[in-house]
Parts: sequence; C-alpha cells; structure tokens
Amino acid sequence: MSRTTLDKPDRSFDWYMVDASEHILGHMAVAIAETLMGKRKVTYTPNVFSGDGVIVINAGQVKTTGLKHKRRKYSFYSGWIGGRKEVALGDLREDNARKLVTLAVRRMLPKNRMGRLMLQRLKVYENGEHPHLAQEPKSLVVNLERWTPGS
Repeated sequence: MSRTTLDKPDRSFDWYMVDASEHILGHMAVAIAETLMGKRKVTYTPNVFSGDGVIVINAGQVKTTGLKHKRRKYSFYSGWIGGRKEVALGDLREDNARKLVTLAVRRMLPKNRMGRLMLQRLKVYENGEHPHLAQEPKSLVVNLERWTPGS
C-alpha cells in the first residue's frame, strides 16, 4: 500500500490565546492540546512538529464541575522514601494555578520528545496580563458542546 506523507512545513506558527475564566478545565485542556499538536491543521502529520503556540490567561479562575475541587487529587513522587505527596485540585489552584493548567495539558500530550517540545509553546499566566502582545495572538475556540449528560 502506498502512502503519501507531507514534507516538513515551514517553521512559522501562529499564537492563540485562551481566557481560562470562561472555560471548564478539561474542555479547555483538550482544545489547547489539539492546538499544540497541530491536529486542527490540514497539514497535520504525527511525526512532524507543526503545532501552534497557546497563551492562557486568568489561570487562577479556571472552572471545574461538581466537587472536583475537593475530591480530585494530584499525586507527586520525588523518588525518595516518604516522598509521595497528594494535593487536592482546589488547593493546587490556590497555590499554583499555572501548574494546574500545565498538568492538565501535559497529560494530554504525547509522552516523548515531541510532547516536551509542544509543552514549551504553552505559556500560562495567573492574571490577565501577558508579555506576548508582539505575537498578536488570535482567540482559540473551545468546543463547549464536547459532552452532554445523557448523550
């Protein structure tokens, strides 16, 4: 079976901006991961790094549904005896909202070198100010109708 692959595209990429105060964490993270991987482009090729950059503002005001802010736990392990820590989602949002959004997106990216390169194009800020005005970011469309109860 013959297969046609695209040549490496030019290295230019666009920047998109998301206001986290308007979206639910999981829905927003899916849209960001798709944009970083380049899956929203017609030139998407899995083995070519062709994604765009994403700027997230107001990360401290990101929304979650239900009781996730109390019940969802994030665990970290240092590799040492007794080095396992658990933090509730609500506590992580208060202490380090940038880390919360970054973790949600990172876990949706490939677990290899390409994923680490993609994550470098994610810029997260806790408030509404960011130093990326020169990139002229476009607004990223987050699909709010991704899942509805009973469907």
